[in-house]
Amino acid sequence: MSNIAIIDFGMGNLHSVARAMQYAAPEANIKICSSAEEIKKADKLVLPGQGAMLDSMRNIEKLNLIELIKNSVSEKPMLGICVGEQMLFDYSLENGCVKCLELLRGSVKQFSGDHFFNSDNLQEKQNANRLKVPHMGWNKVHQKQDHYLWKDIPQNTHFYFVHSYYVCPEDKRIVVGETDYGLSFTCAIASDNIFAVQFHPEKSSKYGLILYRNFANWKI
Repeated sequence: MSNIAIIDFGMGNLHSVARAMQYAAPEANIKICSSAEEIKKADKLVLPGQGAMLDSMRNIEKLNLIELIKNSVSEKPMLGICVGEQMLFDYSLENGCVKCLELLRGSVKQFSGDHFFNSDNLQEKQNANRLKVPHMGWNKVHQKQDHYLWKDIPQNTHFYFVHSYYVCPEDKRIVVGETDYGLSFTCAIASDNIFAVQFHPEKSSKYGLILYRNFANWKI
């Protein structure tokens, strides 16, 4: 039985993730954890997140979890979700420039350009040909590489997204999923013990649950 710790740093829909993962893998022991001791005891880690990157990184720092997370991923599998995926990279351009966990080389950028508009700007909404930011709703995921976490998930399956920023890995070899939204962006990465996605599996119905089940069963 896997002991899976969902890391609680005060940001993200933790209970939704925990319920979905427990449903997908009823034999697993799922626990929401914020203490270093509980996280150390887990076999696998989930790094969820939503909201502002600056607040997320400040909270992790206050809880003294930065080095623990960095050290843990060399020993056990970790699943990053949404902002939890973005945090794995060097820095985010949200709020200027925010230093992230620096586990993977690359940055986090906002959807921008002439074919996007911010959904809070009423004037920009007049142009119906432009795509709104945040990117919100169901969209196809094109699997770029085989991976155990894609097991039983068909190519171009739809998953649920809510985000304004996306990751830009320096090493394209870690890209295992892409989605089109005005541009083709990385929506899933895999590197050694890490698998991370921009979309929300807990909001993605059947195939989101399958991805969680695959993570619970993943052996490295």
